[in-house]
Amino acid sequence: MLSPPLDETTVGGLVFDAMAAPSMHNAQPWRFHYSPDSRTLALFADLDRAMPYSDPTTSGLHMGCGAALLNLRVAAVHQALRPVTALLPDPRTPALLATVRLDSAAAGTAAVASGDGLSTLYPAIHERHTSRFPFMDRELPGNVRRELGEAARQEGAELTFLTGPHLRSVLDLIRDAEGYNRMDPHREAELSRWTWSAGADAPTEGIPDYAFGPRKRGGTAPARDFAGTGAVPGRPVADFEKQPELVLLSTPEDGPADWLRVGQAMERVLLLATLHEVTGAPATQALERPELRWLLRDPVSGFGHVQMVLRLGYGPRGPRTPRRPVRDVLTFGD
Repeated sequence: MLSPPLDETTVGGLVFDAMAAPSMHNAQPWRFHYSPDSRTLALFADLDRAMPYSDPTTSGLHMGCGAALLNLRVAAVHQALRPVTALLPDPRTPALLATVRLDSAAAGTAAVASGDGLSTLYPAIHERHTSRFPFMDRELPGNVRRELGEAARQEGAELTFLTGPHLRSVLDLIRDAEGYNRMDPHREAELSRWTWSAGADAPTEGIPDYAFGPRKRGGTAPARDFAGTGAVPGRPVADFEKQPELVLLSTPEDGPADWLRVGQAMERVLLLATLHEVTGAPATQALERPELRWLLRDPVSGFGHVQMVLRLGYGPRGPRTPRRPVRDVLTFGD
């Protein structure tokens, strides 16, 4: 016998938690629909929030939605539900990225649902914030590195900590990409669309200037300057890390399902990092340039397709950035 439908308050709470996920420029490119009879939440791409110049393949959009999907799974387990997930369930509807059937966790199944570690991540969902501030020049301990690597593997991705010549090469590529982007009026216009001044009417999307972080004065850590050539009154300057901790997330293949998987892996890594008092920020500038992306791979192993570059470290957590109201992204009906 099917379990009764979940009430709208419970479903809304799950979506609220899902929406705490990071997304490119905080565009929040997702929509949700709940079908009560089947107890299924469908996750759709909101293509009106795509970025054709900065994210021409929509891989970044898919990764943001994958991060929201991971949060949804974590929140469901926290509510003693068993999320049964299907990626890209209908080839005729490519905007339908995933469905999650929210089964009741019968006796014995709750332990199974939480046994893969999802339940322990819930406290980090609303504590994880992207930080664009300097971190300490301090390596992550070996046990933390191993746990983060295992978290990525549980979602079908490979996590690599960069060292030596590979690290220097990736830093050079990110710096080159940042320069190319500054000379591209289309990309600058996209960036401008998704940034705003805290003195303006507060929108529910994008990156406010209070989350830009300081302007970089020195150091080698990648730090995207969301202010562009503009000035933010009172914004400080600061030295960033000389030896940044960068990691790559890679997948064996390169398609929409892989992008969704690596988005889940990214969020799982970031949530676990948050529990270890480690903060993070994406450093995707080179990934946004198709001509540079292939060069990010490890020249020795050459493993797979690099999907995400993250900067991790010990430092201040970034401020909370706005989210759209649940009512704007969630619909109900069979």
